[in-house]
Amino acid sequence: MEYRRLGRSGLQVPVLSLGAGTFGGSGELFGAWGSVDVADARRMVDRCLDAGVTLFDTADVYSAGASEEVLGAAVAHRRDEVLISTKAGLPTGPGPNDAGTSRPRLVRAVEDALRRLRTDHIDLFQLHAYDAGTPPEEVLSTLDELVRAGKVRYTGVSNFPGRRLVRALDLADRHGWARPVAHQVYYSLVGRDYERDLMPLGREEGVGALVWSPLGWGRLTGRIRRGAPLPAGSRLHATAEAGPPVPDDLLHDVVDVLDAIAAETGATVPQIALNWLTTRPTVSSVIIGARDPEQLEQNLGAVGWRLDDDQLARLDAVSRRPAPYPHFPYERQEGFARLAPPIVGAA
Repeated sequence: MEYRRLGRSGLQVPVLSLGAGTFGGSGELFGAWGSVDVADARRMVDRCLDAGVTLFDTADVYSAGASEEVLGAAVAHRRDEVLISTKAGLPTGPGPNDAGTSRPRLVRAVEDALRRLRTDHIDLFQLHAYDAGTPPEEVLSTLDELVRAGKVRYTGVSNFPGRRLVRALDLADRHGWARPVAHQVYYSLVGRDYERDLMPLGREEGVGALVWSPLGWGRLTGRIRRGAPLPAGSRLHATAEAGPPVPDDLLHDVVDVLDAIAAETGATVPQIALNWLTTRPTVSSVIIGARDPEQLEQNLGAVGWRLDDDQLARLDAVSRRPAPYPHFPYERQEGFARLAPPIVGAA
């Protein structure tokens, strides 16, 4: 397993990490993802650690805290060997203070997560979404207090607009507060918006990407085909509206190229899609999911080998979409390219 620094921090994380969204799954959304109990979760954790996957990601909103509880039980016997990442900020109840990132909300969220995870510290605590109703000074100073208290080791954000992340970084630098080192983002072969502004920002400011839904909200499994109905067992029947939209033509064009490369390499369609992400700039870790040990084993097979330059170029070409304004029409003009060279290579 390859390890990379998480942004501009000293923390080394595996290039693949395991998302615990399927742990304890319940309800229409999370139940459709999967429902892994403690026994299977412990087996998955042990297999991950054997493979070098040491980072496990969850959130308080996943199955109303059940994901954190199952993960905590699953890692309890090997807590010193794992890194735990969790998130808070999305609504967890009907009350006015059951959502957002106010000081009382964050303090309570961390205390609740520590209890459910059966630990005395969270290795990475992330704001699950930007809260426009709370002053950023309140948010950043609270996170800093949690770090100084030893309850949180590192902080990060998730799904933040670029200007909001810039503001958070500026405030942290100005006041000497704990600086976000991670940005958990949606990024896939069928969803490359991250590359336009957030990727250059992450590279310049030392914020590493943790990639969620790397298979395009379950679309790059190899089971969805041009001209064929959605497979009966696909979770997209229940969850498609909750995830990022993907045009059918883009999806089918990308899958066609993935199929061709699968025939060349012997790897599966999802393994190729995951491997492609590990080559991208600023990506610190790609968060894989699994409903069962067999699916986990398949996803673990996404690393330990490399796509060649021609295969990478074909995937880049088929998945690229026209740049939005103001990137268009200047992005591809030679003069502007000299002023702002394209991002190449992995972080």
